[in-house]
Amino acid sequence: MRTFWVLLLFFPFFASIAALTVQGFTGTYGINYGRLADNIPSPDEVVTLLRGAKIRNVRIYDADHSVLKAFSGTGLEIVVGLPNENLKDISSDADQAMSWVKDNVQAFLPQTRIRGIAIGNEVLGGTDTELYGVLLGAVKNVYNAVNKLKLSHIVQITTAHSYAVFADSFPPSSCVFNHNIAQYMKPLLEFFSQIGSPFCLNAYPFLAYKDTPDKIDINYALFSPNQGIVDNKTHLHYDNMLDAQIDAAYWALEDAGFEKMEVIVTETGWASSGDSNEDGATVNNARTYNYNLRKRLAKKKGTPFRPKNVLKVYVFAIFNEDNKPGATSERNFGLFKPDGSIAYDIGFHGLKSSSADTSVLSLKVIQAQGLSGSYSLVLTLCSILLLLFLR
Repeated sequence: MRTFWVLLLFFPFFASIAALTVQGFTGTYGINYGRLADNIPSPDEVVTLLRGAKIRNVRIYDADHSVLKAFSGTGLEIVVGLPNENLKDISSDADQAMSWVKDNVQAFLPQTRIRGIAIGNEVLGGTDTELYGVLLGAVKNVYNAVNKLKLSHIVQITTAHSYAVFADSFPPSSCVFNHNIAQYMKPLLEFFSQIGSPFCLNAYPFLAYKDTPDKIDINYALFSPNQGIVDNKTHLHYDNMLDAQIDAAYWALEDAGFEKMEVIVTETGWASSGDSNEDGATVNNARTYNYNLRKRLAKKKGTPFRPKNVLKVYVFAIFNEDNKPGATSERNFGLFKPDGSIAYDIGFHGLKSSSADTSVLSLKVIQAQGLSGSYSLVLTLCSILLLLFLR
């Protein structure tokens, strides 16, 4: 009985510790579900697609109710987003923050497994400098609302940063935060450190290669065999660019006094098509990058500088999004085509057969059954006819 009262006495302490260890990402492989398109499958079909691909962790850029309803009871774990355009209002009005959390998070729990709220996207380092000063206020108001509703033990609060927040990121050990955002980044990191949130980074080797193809080995960017690079300060060897980009973030955090903070990659990917000046944007390179990334994450290991921090990544993205503005590459990051078929084969299967699905299937059938040459030819011809029919 005495033990019970001792535990009861310390319950608030244990509860606060639980709140600090909430995990918004429980696996190693996740995916971004962007919807800036008018030709993609319904949320219910997306659930079927993701469950078939065994992808559990999903990130969206808003809190669309049709998506949250579709994810109800599916076991999929989702991070919702508070869009940049809402930051000013949420930052200045705690009541609005509470209403937003009640309407877009609490109302769907526990059936929909909302595990995180991303407050804005790529705010610091972005072009709208007015948002720099309101980001922390929005983060605090949303967290306080989540905490008051007793949801802080299951819903993590984060924000994702682009690589623009860094200066001198090569070699990794030289990386620090840009001086023009340091006054905003430092208090933000202090608050995230207090509530146990990770540093979320959108990291794209594709963008680095596209901008300087003459200085970067394409194999280094694609996780393919290469000589790699050595950081002369740490003598650590890097055989791929993504690891180097992540360790650069770890060095910037250490320089700022947050060496214990975990880095999670909230976006990475490779475009399968681009404009004439977008070097490397090909289907073959996109396939290679995403296939090798899956193999890299399956090893469940960390980076050279943080080997014990198992890497967690959200791939960008499920679909090619035809309504995204900007360069052609922006509309061609999808692992799946708008009709639900795979864009290229990295081991997933789509809602419907594609040429990649069908050719792989016919090859597996031939190999498994050991069919004679004549039967193989017949089966191949049937596959070709099927392809023509599907088109």
